[in-house]
Amino acid sequence: MIDLYTAPTPNGWKASITLEELELPYEVHAIDLSENQQKEPGFLEINPNGRIPAIIDREADDFPVFESGAIMLYLAEKVGDGRLLPTDPKGRSRVVQWLMFQMGGLGPMQGQANVFFRYFPEKLPSAIARYQNETRRLYTVLDGVLAKQEWLAGEYSLADIANYSWVRIRGWSGIDSSGLPNLDRWIEAMEKRPAVERGLAVPVPRELATDGEAAERAVESARKMLQQ
Repeated sequence: MIDLYTAPTPNGWKASITLEELELPYEVHAIDLSENQQKEPGFLEINPNGRIPAIIDREADDFPVFESGAIMLYLAEKVGDGRLLPTDPKGRSRVVQWLMFQMGGLGPMQGQANVFFRYFPEKLPSAIARYQNETRRLYTVLDGVLAKQEWLAGEYSLADIANYSWVRIRGWSGIDSSGLPNLDRWIEAMEKRPAVERGLAVPVPRELATDGEAAERAVESARKMLQQ
């Protein structure tokens, strides 16, 4: 059994979708980021960096794993049957390359787009343009690869889960994704996967509306976290 400590964010979805795709049994522990639960001593014992997601593998002497990409690799290697992560060196490398693309590029750039476009009370046009434009450029990289193959690393894998979890909130980040037909096709294919749908509902479904009361609550919650 896996204990999953998570919240409804792109990095959280990376872990829950992976668990669903691998059909691993897990118990959800919802972390309320607005209440700073990720900074409480109990959670810091699992992840000293105070970020979600994190897991504890009860079957491996309560082994803790933090960082979403590390969690994904750990879970796929735990199963070890080639699902989501090929066992041959070249196939594994292709998946890891696109996982690192998300972790080192798409996630940080789109995360900063969120901050400057949505959360900062002061609007800084140059900062907003910088991160939205770079995120759009990374989308075009994905689109170019997906013009040649169905999935990012050839076969469906961790690479698709990781990048999709961020691309799906493109509207929230204010990213223009028009004119990228291969990306659109891939998004649609991801949305049709039952395990993806289940993983996105963990720990609770998240409203992705870009305006209205739900959006205002999300912005207020994020602003609290930026001050902590």
